[in-house]
Amino acid sequence: MDTTLDRAAATRAILAGLCASLVGIGLARFAYTPLIPPLIEAHWFAAQDVVFLGAANLVGYLAGALAGRPLAARLGSRRTLQLMMALASLAFFACALPLSVAWFFGWRFLSGLSGGIIMVLAALSILPQVPAERRGVASGAIFLGLGLGIAASGTVVPLLLNEGLAATWAGLGVLSLLLTVVSWRWWPQASAAAPAAGGGRAPAHAGFALKLIYAQYALKAVGLVPMMVFLVDYVARGLHMGTHTAALFWVVYGLGATAGPMLYGVLGDRFGIGTATRIALALQILAATVLVLAHGLAGLLAATFVIGTYPPGIVPLTLGRIRHTLPQDVPAQGAAWSRATTIFALFQALAGYAYSWIFAATGGDHRVLMEIGAAALAVALVSDLLLARAAWAAVPTQATAR
Repeated sequence: MDTTLDRAAATRAILAGLCASLVGIGLARFAYTPLIPPLIEAHWFAAQDVVFLGAANLVGYLAGALAGRPLAARLGSRRTLQLMMALASLAFFACALPLSVAWFFGWRFLSGLSGGIIMVLAALSILPQVPAERRGVASGAIFLGLGLGIAASGTVVPLLLNEGLAATWAGLGVLSLLLTVVSWRWWPQASAAAPAAGGGRAPAHAGFALKLIYAQYALKAVGLVPMMVFLVDYVARGLHMGTHTAALFWVVYGLGATAGPMLYGVLGDRFGIGTATRIALALQILAATVLVLAHGLAGLLAATFVIGTYPPGIVPLTLGRIRHTLPQDVPAQGAAWSRATTIFALFQALAGYAYSWIFAATGGDHRVLMEIGAAALAVALVSDLLLARAAWAAVPTQATAR
């Protein structure tokens, strides 16, 4: 039976997914970055506590990646996604009250939890009901919220900060609540992505392909952290360009992040998910090389834009590969995507701590971190070139994944 939505309903569902990724991940995670200096300067918390509180969102995200499918099995994907958007919105309002480190940690953890659950459930509650020829673009549109959140962290948040920290948190809460209310009825009534918590085991013939996907996703997590976390400091102090120029680079990074999901989604539809993945990896390695070696402002800004496309852009590509590897098996897709999200969250958190240690051990050498990140992406690309054909040969019906 055809379960695809009509064009209007599909558009509303995609917009609901965009709103969810914007609220639960784009704003809940990335809006915290420009708030770190004001939190310290306003003496809300000590510097070491602010860093600790930043990690709370990542820990919550990992927990959400694990909890998403079991929770959807009890409540249904639609209700779960609605509640997670509401929870993320509530967390913003709660963070306007710096009652204690424990209070703030708890709400930052819950915001990360909501983001992890949204990442696991949102796309797979929508894409099975979108026509196949539109799924690449639809996936890119759903995860456009990640890029919009990064862009907002460099534009909207600084404007809100003019009104004070509490007003900034409340303003983010109002924006998130508005998006939650507007999109509340846009989610599909019947979701194909509400599998039983214990179901969805991948068939044996897809095992090697999935292991390759998981390993590459882990390498991508390791590869993107240096540019995502240390870019502003690299420009300001490593290249001696100052904080104002560094702010410009973060805005350009945000513009790239906004373009990434749709760009890679279109590439996946046109050239196949595998080819689009390899193009994206090659571009990232090239951009990282330019960032390390170039000295001209134009080249550095261009490389920053390309690098910005990657953190949100790889999400629809990875999900697309899983869908191509497990065609027509939505429960297995959900299990595989949940596992991939968990692996990505784990390696991103581990990489963050490892890079911080390396940064201190090398006396603050940003280039070493970026070279390590580029090397991780290079390993992912080489593994794809050498192993992908064997991996997809195990899934003979999915030539478009190559």
